[in-house]
Amino acid sequence: MTGKSLKLALRTGLLTSTCLFAVPASAQDADVEQRLERLEALVMQLVERLDAKDGEMDAARAETVAATQQALAETRALQLRQEELAAQIDEPKKQEDKGFRVGNTTVSYAGYVKLDAISQRTSGGQVASGSIVRDFLIPGAIPVGGDGSGWDTDFNARQSRFIFKTATDVGAEHTLNSQIELDFMVTPDGDERVSNSYTPRLRQAFITYDNWLFGQAWTTFQNVGALPESLDFIGTTPGTIFARQPMIRYTDGGLMLAVEQPETTVTSSTGARVIAGDDSLPELVARYNFSGDWGSLSASGILRNLKISEDDFGTDGDSAMGYGVSLSGKLKLGERDDFRFMGTVGDGLGRYIGLNIVNDAALDLDGELDPIFTYSGFGAYRHMWSDKVRSNIAASYFKADNPVLLTSGAVTDESWNVLANIIYSPVEPVDIGIEYMYAERTLENGQSGNLQKIQVSTKYSF
Repeated sequence: MTGKSLKLALRTGLLTSTCLFAVPASAQDADVEQRLERLEALVMQLVERLDAKDGEMDAARAETVAATQQALAETRALQLRQEELAAQIDEPKKQEDKGFRVGNTTVSYAGYVKLDAISQRTSGGQVASGSIVRDFLIPGAIPVGGDGSGWDTDFNARQSRFIFKTATDVGAEHTLNSQIELDFMVTPDGDERVSNSYTPRLRQAFITYDNWLFGQAWTTFQNVGALPESLDFIGTTPGTIFARQPMIRYTDGGLMLAVEQPETTVTSSTGARVIAGDDSLPELVARYNFSGDWGSLSASGILRNLKISEDDFGTDGDSAMGYGVSLSGKLKLGERDDFRFMGTVGDGLGRYIGLNIVNDAALDLDGELDPIFTYSGFGAYRHMWSDKVRSNIAASYFKADNPVLLTSGAVTDESWNVLANIIYSPVEPVDIGIEYMYAERTLENGQSGNLQKIQVSTKYSF
């Protein structure tokens, strides 16, 4: 019997007894009444004790429930921490599989070796031997206005890449990593006569501490994950944001905030490019990444302060605001196919688009900067024919709103390209492919030139 049941029985019995002896038959019943009063007092004392006991039991229950909830919370927190530690340990472990450990630091490496065999022709002029325009597509350098060339063939392994990584154990509360990346593109000292010896160049070099990145990396404005798979170095170059530069970046989940290296490029009245080098404020970049079973999306924005000083053009100097927004992503189509895209629009974005197809700004008659408005984008579809064979088709476009009275008609008005390839992987680390590309460039004065390219590549990733 519970305390509550016992108390109810006692109270019921007391009430019954009171009713029975409420009216005594005679004076001799006084003793009975006194006994009844003593009985009532005893019952009330017992009820009070039971009430107190119930209070103690309720307090004990509440304390037990609170302790249980706290224990569950601590257990869950410990479980989450163990999962975080497992994730922190997993990446260095993956790196250790390709490297070695020195003290508290895991040293690892990655990269690839790639051979490119390229044959291309241009309709508007001959590209000189040894020019980087013969290595990969640079839209702003497609010859215009000259005589067409024949098919020029070059072999090179310059895109081969080496990535050196470290991960240092600094305790469970923090993560500390670094990366240095090298290749041999766009560097001097090589030749096609004897040795083809090219100088290594720095691509990326950064450290990461918890949510922070310090060093040179892909601009936060660019979503590298949206780039299509091409044999050409970039592929959809006219419609692609492309820049690597020093920065300080903070990442929290999908949010990325960065201050990055500034640089202003200006078109003079003759159409020539002038790199002022007078920037005083960093580029401000924000980006947010979304992902799910459907794929991934990135939305980014940039704010720039374009600047020149009095010694650049013999003027008093000037500054202007540049800005831009970009939406890009990779959407899954079926089990293995995907569609990749990027769209970018803004004022004063020149050096960020298509390997600086046009400049950030032009100089007006008063010596002031006039930012150049541009818009660009690309779309690419990848189809998996089988586990070992896949194809990509892609197209991109760029358009500039040049102030022609200030830049002359010799600057690029628009550029576009299309490409298609098929890639075979006999084993997982090896890709063998062939790609056809057509690209075109048109100037503000109406002159145009095109480039056709056939490329065969073999790449071994490690």
